[in-house]
Amino acid sequence: MIDAVGNPQSILVLGGTSEIGLAIVEAFASDRPLRVVLAARPSERLDAAKAKLEARGCAVEALPFDALALDTHADVIAKAFAGGDIDVAVVAFGLLGDNEQAWTQIDTAVELAQVNYTAAVSVGVALAEKFKQQGHGSLVALSSVAGERARRSNFVYGSTKAGFDAFYSGLTEALRPYGVHVAVVRPWFVKSKMTAGLTPAPMATTPEAVAAVVVDAVRKRKELVWAPAPARFIMSALRHVPRPIFRRLPI
Repeated sequence: MIDAVGNPQSILVLGGTSEIGLAIVEAFASDRPLRVVLAARPSERLDAAKAKLEARGCAVEALPFDALALDTHADVIAKAFAGGDIDVAVVAFGLLGDNEQAWTQIDTAVELAQVNYTAAVSVGVALAEKFKQQGHGSLVALSSVAGERARRSNFVYGSTKAGFDAFYSGLTEALRPYGVHVAVVRPWFVKSKMTAGLTPAPMATTPEAVAAVVVDAVRKRKELVWAPAPARFIMSALRHVPRPIFRRLPI
């Protein structure tokens, strides 16, 4: 259980090789070793992540997880909770994709939608049931500012994150009566493997900086946070820009 100062004893990362997800684990583990469950497709990256956390004293379990294998999600999450309560669960998987391919190739568009939205809803429903049974815990949903207003440059990805954000924002309200906290996190451009090769946007952030925002959100039970915080005001302004002007912006 999360203690009085907001330190968890256990954490589940769905998307266990996510740089942000792993940075969140390391941030929490800086206070004390944790029981960690990393759910991801088997790979050398997963093995390396497990070894790194074990070197810090964490007890780490790796579970095979494929976002597209929807019929396996409930079983994966059941196995994660089988070893004891999960204090923090992080939904950290996702695809950025190529927008020009995504709006012209059906398979690419459907894959983005299934991974970023359908799979996220699937695990969200399974996690909600487990957390309701526990009566405590925090569910961290890594959304994106891209979901707040679709831009020509990444509107397919943005549309999937808009759905993701709406689902977990609603789950925040649905789980509150059960004592379960949900934090929707909206990162700005994050310099990571996912964005490698792209020109960083002004105010580009890092996985470690996003992790610090997440740790603060869990400890203070915040339900909606931006990383970095000024992104909130930028996106608020962009949401209200008239469409004829918005389409001329170099974004």
